[in-house]
Amino acid sequence: MKVEPGTRVSLASIAADDTGGLTREDAERRFKALAKELGELGRLLWADGSRKLLMVLQAMDTGGKDGTIRKVFRRTNPQGVKIANFKVPTSEELAHDYLWRIHEHTPGSGEIGVFNRSHYEDVLVVRVLGLVPEERWSRRYDHINAFERLLADEGTIIRKFYLHIDKDEQKRRLQARLDDPTKNWKFNAGDLDHRKLWDDYMAAYQDVLEKTSTDQAPWHIIPANHKWYRNLLVAEVLVEALRDAGLSYPEPEEDLDGIVIE
Repeated sequence: MKVEPGTRVSLASIAADDTGGLTREDAERRFKALAKELGELGRLLWADGSRKLLMVLQAMDTGGKDGTIRKVFRRTNPQGVKIANFKVPTSEELAHDYLWRIHEHTPGSGEIGVFNRSHYEDVLVVRVLGLVPEERWSRRYDHINAFERLLADEGTIIRKFYLHIDKDEQKRRLQARLDDPTKNWKFNAGDLDHRKLWDDYMAAYQDVLEKTSTDQAPWHIIPANHKWYRNLLVAEVLVEALRDAGLSYPEPEEDLDGIVIE
């Protein structure tokens, strides 16, 4: 679901377990073709060199950000993909404005950049945990829109995804991390503290989706209880964006006709 600018969002009314009427078999067959095309478009993006793609991923804990990246870019040359994971700011980062640490990780010409969490943490976790006063974080929606407009004006294609899981699915995924010794390392007791604030996070996400979905940087709400459906929807959006980007392979520097390699 694309969030049109200026529209209201109710996450409670969007089924996180939606499959669009598709079977897993049908979705995975379609996804396979899209993943291949995305790889080809990634090569074209690099060869063209005039544009760049920024993919922003946000989700509650266990929402599937890492898995989405692995699956969607499985056929894409990793040399052309830059992934940034924004954790708790360092003391140096806190000494600057909150976008300072973000800008250097935006993609360069021909690159695909992926933000696994992003600048939106500064109007999500910062808001929910009360890390800065409301008068500060409430101004950041306008800052973020201006920042993304700058990137778009300079040739960056921006697509933002909220991976929408419900609270029951999060419980199942957290329990799976406890039950499987090979996944114990992924369990963080602090996730349970954030889980207690689920409703507060939903309210914060709704404001993000309503206030920062723009024509140049739209949000897409992705039902993500079913990973195979999640992967398909994300791939569809990225492929469509690159198809519509007007990319082309450059002309050779000289006429190649008649060249013989001996």
